[in-house]
Amino acid sequence: MKLGPEKARPGGTGPARSDVRRPQLTLDELYQVKWLLGGILTLLGVGTVLYMDVDAWSLMGLTAFVTIVMMMRPEWVARVPGYVHTLAFPVIVAFCVSDVWLRAEILPAMVRLDILLLLYRGMTYRQRRDDLQIVVLGLFLIIIAGVLTVSLAFALHLLVYTASALALLLVITLTEAAAGDRTPKALPPGIAPSWALHVKWAELLRRLRGVADWRVVTLGAVLFAGVIGVSALLFLAIPRFQLENTLFLDRLITKKAKSGFNDSIRFGDVTEIQEDNSLALSVDVSDQSRIPESPYWRMVVLDEYINGTFKLSPGLRSQEFGPERVHGSVRGGHRLIDPEPVYWTFYLESGVSRYLPLLGRFVEMRFREQQNVRQAVSLGIVALRDEPTTMTAYRVEGFDLSGVLPDPAFAQRWNGRTPVAESFPALQSRLSLPEADVQVLRTITGEISEGRELPAAEFTRRTNEWLRRNHRYSLAPSVPSGEGDPLVRWLNSRAQGHCELFAGSFVLLARSAGFPARVVTGFRGGTWNGYSNNFTIRNADAHAWAEIFDVSAGAWLRADPLESPRAPGTSNADTGAQAMASRLDRSWKARLDSLRVFWYRRIVSFDHASQLETLKAMKEATQTSSRRLREIVQHGLRALEDWLAGPWNVKRVTLLVGGLAAAVLAGVLGWILARKGWRSWRRTRGVSPEDPIRREAGRWLERLRGNAASGASPDTVAQLQRLRFGPAASWGDPDATFRRARQVRREARRRRVTPS
Repeated sequence: MKLGPEKARPGGTGPARSDVRRPQLTLDELYQVKWLLGGILTLLGVGTVLYMDVDAWSLMGLTAFVTIVMMMRPEWVARVPGYVHTLAFPVIVAFCVSDVWLRAEILPAMVRLDILLLLYRGMTYRQRRDDLQIVVLGLFLIIIAGVLTVSLAFALHLLVYTASALALLLVITLTEAAAGDRTPKALPPGIAPSWALHVKWAELLRRLRGVADWRVVTLGAVLFAGVIGVSALLFLAIPRFQLENTLFLDRLITKKAKSGFNDSIRFGDVTEIQEDNSLALSVDVSDQSRIPESPYWRMVVLDEYINGTFKLSPGLRSQEFGPERVHGSVRGGHRLIDPEPVYWTFYLESGVSRYLPLLGRFVEMRFREQQNVRQAVSLGIVALRDEPTTMTAYRVEGFDLSGVLPDPAFAQRWNGRTPVAESFPALQSRLSLPEADVQVLRTITGEISEGRELPAAEFTRRTNEWLRRNHRYSLAPSVPSGEGDPLVRWLNSRAQGHCELFAGSFVLLARSAGFPARVVTGFRGGTWNGYSNNFTIRNADAHAWAEIFDVSAGAWLRADPLESPRAPGTSNADTGAQAMASRLDRSWKARLDSLRVFWYRRIVSFDHASQLETLKAMKEATQTSSRRLREIVQHGLRALEDWLAGPWNVKRVTLLVGGLAAAVLAGVLGWILARKGWRSWRRTRGVSPEDPIRREAGRWLERLRGNAASGASPDTVAQLQRLRFGPAASWGDPDATFRRARQVRREARRRRVTPS
């Protein structure tokens, strides 16, 4: 790309070649390009809010709208009232101070302040320092988003921002060089610069296409690709450092649970999650044959029920959860039985919960970095201190997939329970309901047990059958109106309901029969991604089920009224190819999810161990490739030596000559086809260097090179240059020009002057 003012040729050898040189951008057009790139950078900067859990959506929308309008109509900037510029600084400062004071969140306030500054920069004509401020302000947002997100889309966002920032810096340099001493000063409010008064973006884009030299563009693209390649190599080579808690920036943002998996759940909360089909969890498994047919990813145990709400009671929390500690690994209390351990790698999306999805008890859990963790071993639950603002990865070894959760400590407390109503074991069998509702429950349990005392497993089977027989599953439940507890009203009707109503009803029925029971929330099932070979769990897989305590076994049994009927208390670990085939997903959404998983596996979770593994694999691949190449070369040389040592005859000579001739013919045909393709591509760009007239003019310019030696007049040379480089409208009479050139050539020969 050639930019800047055009100058006449030195030496007085002829007129300036402005009519034959590549078109150039004027100074006003350079300012217009700079204005356009500044607006694009502003949009890319404020667009990072999409990757952050920051309440700045309204401000982002306002900034984007104003930026687009002012970018398309820069003359409107002059219409901004002067008092806006006068009050801008104090208003922005007051907004920032009040934001920090009212919300007590430092990082979100800084993000909103940054967006406000970008908004103001989009409403003013920018000098060089203002353009550099846009780059810095946008870079701040890029860095914050990069720390708080692991999105694959952000990686593309970062590449586009980097390319746009480099382009803006290049245009700033070219503009300063072209302006020289004519660099415009800051204009007073209400006055628009000349370049803003006649902006035609479509014409400017055509001009950019015309002045762009494909060789320069290709070189720039190659250099940019080289920068990306070098960055990738550095990413592989530099040492790994664990920056705990993402540089502590996540502590400056208040977490917002978007899934509903908290310490309490009202009827309908899980249903709201099921209406969201976004990705919640991805799981890699080292041995696919060990995956259960219907996995239950448990997260929260809720034991206290009050008026339509289940919650984690303070007694269960204090009794089962240990103190918060900083750990890089957690022991799960399960003893490994299998000789070959199975490793499960979880990639939990942000906004799901601070409770980590698990399949039950485990041997050991490892995090990518140190975490503030609280664990309840007997519940099979691990909770972080705060809900993570970005993807959280952890690896678990050796799950217990039986669906049975042994709890000997609870069994001892239950067998020796006291009549104190507030004691922890008693709470899980307590019915805090009016007497009328208790009578309804006892009537139903009497119908289920037929007046007999049943073991927990048999009671679970009969109760699940009764619930499925009297109620139908639906995401649009119908709870009858009236007095008393809403769950009992639904249970005493034939209304349809969702998983929370089924699980909660089972708990009330079990407690009325004298069994400890509780609700568990999490996910059930998922799909198997056929492209990335991992489990994919979406928010639509959210589920609630129940657990009942079997005193004889000293363990909690899973009780899901919505599960396909099976023998209660037995394992659901039907595994193998048949189970995976029923969950196989090869849709387009699975393709996109596989890219996300690849990003998590190879980039986000690229720690020191992965670095060593990758470098080792690269070394082995290089050694293997070199060894194979040497073997191929040695084999070829031996074959050639054997062939040359063999007896020569007419047949061998004919084959050799024919092969060489075929190779030469193929090379010639390839060259001809390549030239034709090149000419065709050049014609599509509107300029054909192989035009007969242009080609002939080029030959005469080569023959007459050096005006003094050939005796050619400057006018003749200039006309030949027009024929070679200029538009067809400036050619005049090409034949007359060629005749003059031939005449000059003949006169030079007569004078015995050999053109150089």
